[in-house]
Amino acid sequence: MPTQLRLGLYYAAIFIGTGASLPYMPVWFRSQGLSGAEIGIILAAPMLARIVVSPLAAVWGDGFRLRRTPLILFGAIAASAYASIGLVEGFAAWLVAWTIASCMLGTLPPLGDVIGLRLARREGFSYPFARGIGSVAFVLSNLAVGALLSLATPDLVLFWTITAATVATLAARFMLPAEPVHEGGEPPPRSGRWRGLSDLIRNRGFIIAVVGSGVIQATHGFYYGFSALLWRKQGIGEAWIGALWAIGVILEVAFMWFGEPWRRRVRPEVMVAIGGLAALIRWTAMAFSPPLWLLFPLQGLHALSFTATFLGSLALIERYAPPHAASAAQTVSSACAGGLFIGLATLASGPLFDAFGPYGYLGMTAMTLTGLATIALIIRKP
Repeated sequence: MPTQLRLGLYYAAIFIGTGASLPYMPVWFRSQGLSGAEIGIILAAPMLARIVVSPLAAVWGDGFRLRRTPLILFGAIAASAYASIGLVEGFAAWLVAWTIASCMLGTLPPLGDVIGLRLARREGFSYPFARGIGSVAFVLSNLAVGALLSLATPDLVLFWTITAATVATLAARFMLPAEPVHEGGEPPPRSGRWRGLSDLIRNRGFIIAVVGSGVIQATHGFYYGFSALLWRKQGIGEAWIGALWAIGVILEVAFMWFGEPWRRRVRPEVMVAIGGLAALIRWTAMAFSPPLWLLFPLQGLHALSFTATFLGSLALIERYAPPHAASAAQTVSSACAGGLFIGLATLASGPLFDAFGPYGYLGMTAMTLTGLATIALIIRKP
């Protein structure tokens, strides 16, 4: 089987779970009687924890001989923690279980990106195409669960997520190639791995790239946590909610698969800025509860607000990271974008949702302006 396809199937195994959990686990928590603020805390906790957990996991993972070994271990822990959510009860217990599961699952994409980017350079295939296969799985999962929720209880979401995490664990073992962590086969001493992380923290360009792109990506926090609840309140059915999520990811896949020639011509910092401008339009418009027909083109902006920002950030991180710190660089970036920044955004989103409903999106508009101002430092002075 071609390496590009094997890598794509691994991403599919990861995102078939997040396609259900990302939009619909808030629905499950709501069905258990939790408030918007409590849901916001549960969703934000692992995001904030990842700023510590992900770099530690990257440094620890670089101590193995093969890059896929820590992915197998993290996947197994995530599956077990998701299963425990159905066995415990109460806000505190769900908070602990969800935090462990999400932290472990959240380490898989950036560590997979390190493998994918390296293999794509060596073998000459398109990395975004492989990543796009994962996005296709996200869409299919999203549509399937959205349709099934009109017939089944929210418990379906939890069962689906547990099964998907188990599949991701198996896929790490049987789909990912036996790529060594280090060319010589032997890992460097632990002190050398920590030194690579320290070098990144002192790199001004790296920090600006991480903060600028990370803040723009984090503006999706209110959307991820509360869009399904807001659309339900607006009278939009579950199947349409699934379709709205799906159209954004379908265009995300199209961008990854067919936007490669354009992507190669545009500086990555400019691509991040384009994504930020799309986010600015998207969140401002969604704050005013637009009708269903207008929501579809706004969701189409996901191809820029998320995908262009994400792909631009990958290239920026590669630019500023030395080879010996590749794993740490991608996981630190992911931990900030998908951890610290989005965690703070999600933590604020709960009270914003309770107090202002859809106008909470305007908080994401303000965050987008901050991200654009930061990335402008690199655009002006490359």
